[in-house]
Amino acid sequence: MATPLTADRLVAALRAEGLTVVERPGWRGNHRNRAGAFGPVHGVMVHHTVTSGTEASVDLCFRGHAALPGPLCHAVIAKDGSVHLVGNGRANHAGGGDPRVLRAVADESYGTRPPPPGHHQGSSGAVDGNIHFYGFECVNRGDGKDPWPAAQLDAVERASAALCRAHGWTAKSVIGHLEWTDRKIDPRGFTMPGMRDRIARRLGAKPTGPAGPRHHPFPGTAFFQAAPSSPVITAMGRRLLAEGCGEYAVGPGPRWGDADRRSYARWQRKLGFRGADADGWPGAASWNALKVPHTP
Repeated sequence: MATPLTADRLVAALRAEGLTVVERPGWRGNHRNRAGAFGPVHGVMVHHTVTSGTEASVDLCFRGHAALPGPLCHAVIAKDGSVHLVGNGRANHAGGGDPRVLRAVADESYGTRPPPPGHHQGSSGAVDGNIHFYGFECVNRGDGKDPWPAAQLDAVERASAALCRAHGWTAKSVIGHLEWTDRKIDPRGFTMPGMRDRIARRLGAKPTGPAGPRHHPFPGTAFFQAAPSSPVITAMGRRLLAEGCGEYAVGPGPRWGDADRRSYARWQRKLGFRGADADGWPGAASWNALKVPHTP
């Protein structure tokens, strides 16, 4: 779970992964935010367009159509591997889906596949995926015959890995539309477990572009519950202040205390956590989203 990337950070993350990024004119202001929130985000959803041709597919995903206003995703991945940005904010791509899948993705707690979805747009109990997922539409007719060139699959892998790196996610934060709702088949032509394997291997390697800042790995909730004195706590507090969540009269300092817990609870609420999930004790998802700088 994390705050959506700004337009500049999204472009930088994609290019750092070695992708050719094409900014469709007007994409930075193209969104459906008036229809509802975008964020906190939990992951990336992969689709196929059911169209042919880069130009026509990009135009459709930017504008939408009479039954579904655009943008229909955040980026279109063409057959040549180029990534065309078309939306910045809420996009009409995911629709309603299964809350069990959302929790499994947010927690990155599933095995090879998320739990089978039992919900769809309009069903009782469905949750709105347009709030919580970035969307990549891949140019493919989705008929099982239209080929997936190696360059396109490589771009799906790289683009997904770019967002995972930016948010501190693993490959389990990347799902297909068919894994979200029981009424979709996309993407058709490759398997999502196979794609997640590719993404996981890429995340295990260094990015092909400029190296990003080093972030301190999540030390575990027990670390904080032991009331440690550590430069990690100071670095965390400074990040909380930078995010507008600090409740420090003095500091922050190296000793974990009530002010740190109150500040961290504000951060969790900012990310969208509620109740027991916003109790001020750091968890892996919120910690990765905070991006605490590495300390020696």
